[in-house]
Amino acid sequence: MTLNLTTAQNDRAAGVLLAAAAGDALGVPYEFATPPAPGVEAAMTGGGLGNFAPGEWSDDTAMAVAIARVAATGADLTTQAALDQIADGFLEWYDGGPADIGIQTSSVLSATRLRLDAGEVGLARVMIEEAAAYTAARSHSAGNGALMRTAPVALAHLDDRDELARAARLVAELTHADPLAGDSCVLWCEAIRIAVLEARFEVAAGLDLLPDDRRDRWRAWLEDALDLDRNRGERVPGERFRPNGFTVTALQAAVAAIVTTDVPQEMSARHLQLALHNAVRIGDDTDTVAAIAGGLLGARWGASAVPLSWRHAVHGWPGLDGADLVLLAARARGDALAPTYDVAELFFACVIAFRDKPAPAGTYDHRLARCAALAGAFGLQVVPAPRRDLHLVWLSPQGKPLDDHAMFQQRAMVDLLIACERAHGELISPFREFQEAPDNVIALYRRFGGSLNEFGEKGDSEGFARTLQELTLADAAAAWGISEGATVPIDEVERAVERLREQA
Repeated sequence: MTLNLTTAQNDRAAGVLLAAAAGDALGVPYEFATPPAPGVEAAMTGGGLGNFAPGEWSDDTAMAVAIARVAATGADLTTQAALDQIADGFLEWYDGGPADIGIQTSSVLSATRLRLDAGEVGLARVMIEEAAAYTAARSHSAGNGALMRTAPVALAHLDDRDELARAARLVAELTHADPLAGDSCVLWCEAIRIAVLEARFEVAAGLDLLPDDRRDRWRAWLEDALDLDRNRGERVPGERFRPNGFTVTALQAAVAAIVTTDVPQEMSARHLQLALHNAVRIGDDTDTVAAIAGGLLGARWGASAVPLSWRHAVHGWPGLDGADLVLLAARARGDALAPTYDVAELFFACVIAFRDKPAPAGTYDHRLARCAALAGAFGLQVVPAPRRDLHLVWLSPQGKPLDDHAMFQQRAMVDLLIACERAHGELISPFREFQEAPDNVIALYRRFGGSLNEFGEKGDSEGFARTLQELTLADAAAAWGISEGATVPIDEVERAVERLREQA
């Protein structure tokens, strides 16, 4: 893919895999169990059908990763060679004994493995034949197992909607031969493509890419899911789309959760979090519906809208975590190197380690060490601030400038640290003068439900640290009044850092 993306588009593309994994991990504990009640947030507590660890993703993201790894090689996903590689990734995951796998996918992969072990060649061909045989033997085989993993296909073909539609259907047919399964993947991939490039939700945009004889049915199904009055009339918007193991109702449930969730007037990117919680509340196949919704929500709001606590928590096959998904998404869309905004994300995610007492000389939080290693791979160096009670990670460019997005993130955090310094002197002492902090810092704290008077009386430095760690990059942008693409001169950021060091 040769499409050159802006910084904002890069962020949105990076959000596709990350937000899908977050939705998956949020839904795991409630799969075919009692979902959170209205007003109750989902939590990445693990468990579920596969006894997953907290934050661990399930088959939805694992199979998406298998696709993304092939896309990351620059392969055209419509080619036989790419389909063979994807099928091989599916079998690699299957051979490892996944804790949870769909009945249809398991049947197809099992039959494929038997034929390959007997000496047949042509991996994708065999898998497609087994998928077709499964469908031919059953009246209902349009499960949601292809739709749940389709998001990374969009990243490989952002520049060509027709090629994307073809790729989406071919990858779906590896395990799901029913045309409705392929249709759902075409629709969702086109919606993701538009969200990444144009920052808007348009779930019906791909209708013209479907065969004429099924287009009207899909239009009616989408109109039902987009009916806000009907959605809001339900106890949980979208609950009528249970059960949602069917690819159509899974897509409808994801759509209903997204479009019925109000976009906050302030910090609008928090819509991602709110909509994912609503997707889980629908119930039934919770991890899959939330993973499907997450792919589109991440494409619209970006990796910067995923809470840091979720980024740190998500992990899974084949030994990846949230940061790895961001890098994988970068390569899946054709970036030879990791984008600079990801460096800024590492800065923001690992910037502060609050401590109740001075840290032993020479020791650093493990996250900071990992940040340093990753930053070094991107041509940046990590410089800890000379403070005893916190670690400031400053990513210093080695011979290259940071982009606007990275600069504003570093500027925002430096501003916040300076405000904290002015307010209380030392982080381990009470915040007696916190009310003197700049208005934007006060607004930020209030946005998270804090009381400045109580906060100052308690001197709750740990609570403030948690507030910062829950902050998303999009929240920071809104709190500091910085619009997307705003330019912050690097020398101004450097001067801010020097002021902070002088105060230390």
